[in-house]
Amino acid sequence: MKKYFFILLLSFFLIPARQIANAQQTNVSKWPRGITYEIFVQSFCDSNGDGKGDINGMTSKLDYLKNLGVEAVWLMPMNPSPSYHKYDVTDYYGIHPDYGTMDDFKIFVAAAHKRNIKVVIDMVLNHCSNQHPWFLDAAKNENSPYRDYFVWTHKDDPQVKSFVTKTDEDSKNRDRWNKVEGSDYLFYSYFGSHMPDLNYDNPKLREEVFKIGRFWFAEVGIDGLRLDAARHIFPEERARESQNWWVYFLSEMRKVKKDVYLVGEVWTTTDKVAPYLKSIPALFNFDLASAIRKVVNEEQAADSLAIKLKKTETIYTAVNPDFIDATFLSNHDQNRIMSSLNNDMDKARMAAALLFTLPGSPYLYYGEEIGMRGKKPDELIREPFLWDEMKKDKGRTTWFTPQYSSDSTVVPATQQLKDKNSLINYYKTFIALRNNSKALTYGDLKPVDIAVREVCAFQRNFEDEDLLIFHNLSKKDVTVNLPENLKEYKKIRFKTKKSDLKNNTVQLAAYSTLVLNK
Repeated sequence: MKKYFFILLLSFFLIPARQIANAQQTNVSKWPRGITYEIFVQSFCDSNGDGKGDINGMTSKLDYLKNLGVEAVWLMPMNPSPSYHKYDVTDYYGIHPDYGTMDDFKIFVAAAHKRNIKVVIDMVLNHCSNQHPWFLDAAKNENSPYRDYFVWTHKDDPQVKSFVTKTDEDSKNRDRWNKVEGSDYLFYSYFGSHMPDLNYDNPKLREEVFKIGRFWFAEVGIDGLRLDAARHIFPEERARESQNWWVYFLSEMRKVKKDVYLVGEVWTTTDKVAPYLKSIPALFNFDLASAIRKVVNEEQAADSLAIKLKKTETIYTAVNPDFIDATFLSNHDQNRIMSSLNNDMDKARMAAALLFTLPGSPYLYYGEEIGMRGKKPDELIREPFLWDEMKKDKGRTTWFTPQYSSDSTVVPATQQLKDKNSLINYYKTFIALRNNSKALTYGDLKPVDIAVREVCAFQRNFEDEDLLIFHNLSKKDVTVNLPENLKEYKKIRFKTKKSDLKNNTVQLAAYSTLVLNK
């Protein structure tokens, strides 16, 4: 504990002594309201020198994650699969041999739990691999017991042309009916012929999926599932059935684990996302991620960020008052936040400051804390993590030659931890601030209009803690006169750079944050 707060003291932030005293209390955040760290196992840490990340490598880095301040990990798919990304599963009950064994994973789960870190795994239930034994048998035998695990139609069926509706924006220029050699029947696949969709009209398939979930919760001991492509279980015109399916799934999983955590990928407009909160308590906020990138890049119009988030929060709360807003800056399907901000370190810091002070339960994509870069295609946003200088880095994976994140573009984690002004120490300081604040972890959001477009201002409050937060997103110093109704905020709780409060006037340095309380 002493070492941890010594690092905070060394931070480049000018933190008042009273703030340090407050920060030394026990974390008030409690997962799933805490911070989660997303890991692509293959790129994270290699323990055996084969060039690929593995489970034992992750286990060796749990103290790093604990020290960072995260309370859970989300692991991208680990099941056996013919692809590098493993979103085309061939065995829902196994671990890919490149990553290790099931015993290795159980050891990882136990070690994570010992450090109060929860474990969420990616579960790909919309589709499987065309190499899965179910599909191989179904494709060659029309009388296979697995035939109805998939969606089939005859090549002359009018449905082939009309199945995908105009409301499905992702359907443009894509034929989702796929041929099987030597057969007059076609199978349906939303994401490509190598990943045939599963048929949730089939009761046997549904029971198989329940069995899969029970296995991971009851026998392996995980804490939650990230549900890939959650809105595609049924076609777009049957969205209500997709929503009802997840209600059913949640109820079955709660029979195994009462506090089961589900977080879903429902990437669409707010009005279409909201109904899923009846069944999936946590959903990723893609709109907020886009909005943060926009205001940080433009360095203005920041007032709309908090206002938009408040509107979304109101819509979601009406559906599920206890919903969990899974916020993030980027993930494995998007250009990395650093590259989205043109590799501008000041802007990267401001994006993180917004993420950790706005409502929601933040997710970090591995490497964001050290400024890893990357733009699509997908392999280039999933490059190897940099633990140390290449010549010293025994844990760095080599399965893929990076084009964006290398020693010439990114300072490795070990070196950054020694630098009080580094991005990783910036992240650690903001994570500690959030973890020790009831208002930032659980509090309501109230946008504040101060008529300064370069500044994002809002209030956060919960129980006895009331905060007023300012972010100067611009490259110039800004002065803000506190409105009459906010002059009771007289104390500095937290600040970066030389920002200050004097005589009811907020002085914000370029790219800085100031947090006030009463």
